[in-house]
Amino acid sequence: MGARKHLAAEKRKEAKKTMAMARLRNVPTSPRKMRLVADLIRGMKVENALITLKTLNKEAAPRLYTLLKSAIANWQAKNEGVRMEEAGLYVKEIYVDGGRMLKRLRPAPQGRGYRIRKRSNHVTLILGDNLERVESKEQSVDNQ
Repeated sequence: MGARKHLAAEKRKEAKKTMAMARLRNVPTSPRKMRLVADLIRGMKVENALITLKTLNKEAAPRLYTLLKSAIANWQAKNEGVRMEEAGLYVKEIYVDGGRMLKRLRPAPQGRGYRIRKRSNHVTLILGDNLERVESKEQSVDNQ
C-alpha cells in the first residue's frame, strides 16, 4: 500500500474511534418502507427523533427506535463524563441498503408460478454532536 493510501486509512480509523454508530441487519421489511421512516428522522436532534419514532404508526418505527437507543448507548460508552443534552446529539447519517432477498413461488393460473421476492434491508445510523459541527464550520472558514 502506498503512503497516501496508508495515511488515508489511518485517518479513517481514527475518525471511527470517535464516531457513534449502530447497524441493524437483515430486517424483514422492504427497504422502501424503511426509507420512509429513515427520511423523517435524518438530521433531527436525538430527543425529537426518539419522540417521533415513539409516536409514529409504521412497522419500521419501533425497530429504528431501538437502533437509535443503541447508537446513543454507543456514544455514551465512547464519551464518558459528557452529558447527552450538552453535546447536542443529532442524527448525522442514516441510510438503508437492500439486504438478502428470499425468493418464493406462488401458484398462478394455467400451471404457472409467479415469483415472490421477500425483501430485507440493512440500516446504518451515525450520530453527530454539536462539537463536530463547530469544528467543521471553523475549518471551512479557515479554508476560505
